[in-house]
Amino acid sequence: MTSGRADRRPGEFALIAELFAPLSKNAPGAFGLTDDAAVLALPPDHELVLKTDAVVEGVHFFKTDPPGAVAQKALRVNLSDLAAKGAVPAGYLMALLLPDWPGMAWLRAFADGLAADQVAFGLSLMGGDTSATPGPLAVSISAFGYVPAAAMIRRAGARPGDLVFVSGTIGDAGGGLAVLKENRSGAELVARYRVPEPRLSLGLALRGLASASLDVSDGLMADLGHIADVSKVRIEVEAARIPLSKALKALWGADAANRAATAGDDYEIAFTAPASRRGDVANAAARSGVAVTEIGRVVAGAGAVLLDASGRDIAIAKRGYTHF
Repeated sequence: MTSGRADRRPGEFALIAELFAPLSKNAPGAFGLTDDAAVLALPPDHELVLKTDAVVEGVHFFKTDPPGAVAQKALRVNLSDLAAKGAVPAGYLMALLLPDWPGMAWLRAFADGLAADQVAFGLSLMGGDTSATPGPLAVSISAFGYVPAAAMIRRAGARPGDLVFVSGTIGDAGGGLAVLKENRSGAELVARYRVPEPRLSLGLALRGLASASLDVSDGLMADLGHIADVSKVRIEVEAARIPLSKALKALWGADAANRAATAGDDYEIAFTAPASRRGDVANAAARSGVAVTEIGRVVAGAGAVLLDASGRDIAIAKRGYTHF
């Protein structure tokens, strides 16, 4: 898939000027990507929320995936973290590491994907870097958002007596990856794998309501385990209550819930809230237009466990995705 002569990339600065400088036009502090750094002004009495995530060819996406989808996944996995923190997106930096094969047609479609998401989510590119690499294509994005002072929802904060909730449906991205690897039918699942949906409106509604929150990236049980660890509590999840799509049930059958609990790339919000505020959680979900399901509870103890219908622990060989 090496680019042909007619599709050959220009030099680094010409590439930036043509494709990426236009993505900064609504950010005065980006200076049209003509400087070495950018500035970002915050509203009074607000704090900056920072997040960096990378996507790598062969790990997070396939070489054959649509370039616009690759761009949107790279941006949205970062926006998903901002959502779980209750932050409003403000801007992002991008490092783009390019092997030989992406030509200008690929890169234009990549930039178009970013442009569409900038409109959808209200933020702009503020700077970054481009570099050649002999390895796989990689995109590293650092996203910035803001929250009122001391309002960011942390992982630490879950307490015994809290309930556990998750947005959307779980396991669809893992199912989509399986569909691609096994060459099966399942366009809905593939779409969830390629282009996640950051739950920004729900994150804003959870400010002052959720006691702890994170986005589900490595797998529901793995990520809830992070909340349990830093909050020094035990989280119990009922497998039968994990929300599953019809498409995933059709793909994985009776084992769908157990497999979904450890699949990665969902980018939904998992959070805890006091039991007394169950009704407020339902109202927050309704206001944001995002489905939320109660899946478990927080108790004294340690770790995150998956329970069967009889309340017994389900053995989990691998709790989620790990890079190393």
